[in-house]
Amino acid sequence: MCSVRHKITLDTGTSSGVYAFEVEAIRIENDFLLAGELARQTGLSTDTLRHYERKKVLAMPRRLANGYRMYPATAVERVHLVQRALSFGFTLDELALILAERDSGGSPCGKVRALAAQKLAQVEEQLKSLKELRRDLRTTLADWDDRLSAASGAGQKKLLEKLPQRARSIRRLSPISKRKKGR
Repeated sequence: MCSVRHKITLDTGTSSGVYAFEVEAIRIENDFLLAGELARQTGLSTDTLRHYERKKVLAMPRRLANGYRMYPATAVERVHLVQRALSFGFTLDELALILAERDSGGSPCGKVRALAAQKLAQVEEQLKSLKELRRDLRTTLADWDDRLSAASGAGQKKLLEKLPQRARSIRRLSPISKRKKGR
């Protein structure tokens, strides 16, 4: 932003005048977006965009004199890429490493493929655990139904105390992004 100081004459007979500043309008070029516009176009909040900056999956934007963030128009595609990768189980930390390598001219394709394979293995493990849980819940419910139909009276049946011991618990399952830390 640029300002120009010039004198505006009020009365030519007295040579009186005031100094005024013409402030050049902030011209938002077609190839840049303010943070709010980027947020609107991507469906994210400006807080999320700042988080992406801190995590280094989105480059630090240019700043205007008033502190507003100006993102290159290419940031829209970058944010969409990050959102797609997150939906497939990639973490922001993983993406930061991958994108940094890619942005510096490297080819992280092998790493991306290996990470995706790990995520598939984790999903397969989670599905197996969920199927086991489903089977155990069906068996338990059938047992409880038998107990409830055979029992006389309205007293406590202590169904929770009758839960069988499970080798695996659904609680042990965690989101893909957190599972790898324990491995």
